[in-house]
Parts: sequence; structure tokens; C-alpha cells
Amino acid sequence: MKLTKYTHSCVRLEKDGGAIVLDPGNFSESAEALAGARAILVTHEHPDHLDAGAVVEALDRSQDLVLYAPEGVAGQLRGQAPGASSRIHAVEPGSSFQAAGFEIRSFGGQHALIHPQIPLVANIGYLVDSNVYHPGDSFIIPDGIKVQTLLVPLHAPWSKSAEVLDFVIGVRAPKAFQIHDGLLNDNGLGIVEGHVRRIGAKYGTEYKHLAPRESVEV
Repeated sequence: MKLTKYTHSCVRLEKDGGAIVLDPGNFSESAEALAGARAILVTHEHPDHLDAGAVVEALDRSQDLVLYAPEGVAGQLRGQAPGASSRIHAVEPGSSFQAAGFEIRSFGGQHALIHPQIPLVANIGYLVDSNVYHPGDSFIIPDGIKVQTLLVPLHAPWSKSAEVLDFVIGVRAPKAFQIHDGLLNDNGLGIVEGHVRRIGAKYGTEYKHLAPRESVEV
């Protein structure tokens, strides 16, 4: 499977001629990531994970493109892209489905707490082909599953470094790459990644930084 990292939390996965895109947000090169994709997985409604304009345009352009998201997001997009409503599917935690030739499992259900006065929203983490796990904005660890490739939210208004490290330790995936890094400058990124690389290695996780548009085989 080919994994391509885009800015912030957007990731494209490709195999056997099929491609899916996770969290094409407005911090990312969403239109580029979505080109030729057959499925979109959205973890939650925040615009840094969902560039609604780019997604609606992609749905209108391709009659083969399907989208999976929490119910609130799915309902919003059905209203914006009525011609694609039958291809927009709501996802509940603990479900399994196929999309673009990939096996998908869903986990979680709730965005991490930012502040008690900021309402919580639904958040779905996606495990693709029992390999790549994208948690969205949460540190939910998939239960009963050995994750092979972990996408680590490095920095966010809802997290601190201790939680990031505990997430990496808890999942213990052999490989890890960063997401949710769009709010860090190079200095901050170096500090956080240094911790993840050093401490993750103690628990069997090899961490590697991916530049925007960089691809790896996983």
C-alpha cells in the first residue's frame, strides 16, 4: 500500500488501482489529494479535516466517488451535494465496511476535549486494511487489533505532549508517521518529534517524519 502525506492531517492511500483520502481539510492540498480517488473518509467536522468546498466539488465531478463520515458531517454534505446524497454514508463507531477495495474498521466516537465550554463533536478513527490507523482528533486506541502503521496527531489545541507519547506507547505500532502538524513551526516540530522518536523506540515504534506530498510503502 502506498501512503502519501499531505499538509496537516490529510493522507492518501493507494493499492491495486484504488485510492482513498482521509481528512482532506483546508490546511491541506485537498484538491490534489482527491484527484482520482474513489473514496473519502472524514473523521469529524472541523474545517482543518474537511474542506467542504473541495469535497463537494470532487463528489459532483466523479459519480464513482463515495464518502464516509459521522452522521452530522454526512447530513451536512448531503445538503451541499444533493446529487451525491446516495454516495454519502454515515459511519458509527465499531462498524466495518469496504471502500475502494480497502477494508475499513471504525473506532472511537468523540472528539478529544478542548475545553468544557467548547462543545464536543463526533469523531471516528479509521483503521484501513488492518494496517494504517488514522485517529482523527482523538487518542482512541483500537481494541483487539494490532495496528501496523500509526498516524500520530503531534500537536493540537486539545492535546499535550504527554498524551501524544502515551498514545504512541499504547498503540505500539511498528511504524509511525505524523499528522496534525500544521500548527507547529520547525522548532516546535523538532522538539515534539524528538520525544516521539526517542520514547516510541523504547516500545518498538519506529517514527519517521514525512514532508508534504512524500510517499512511503506500508
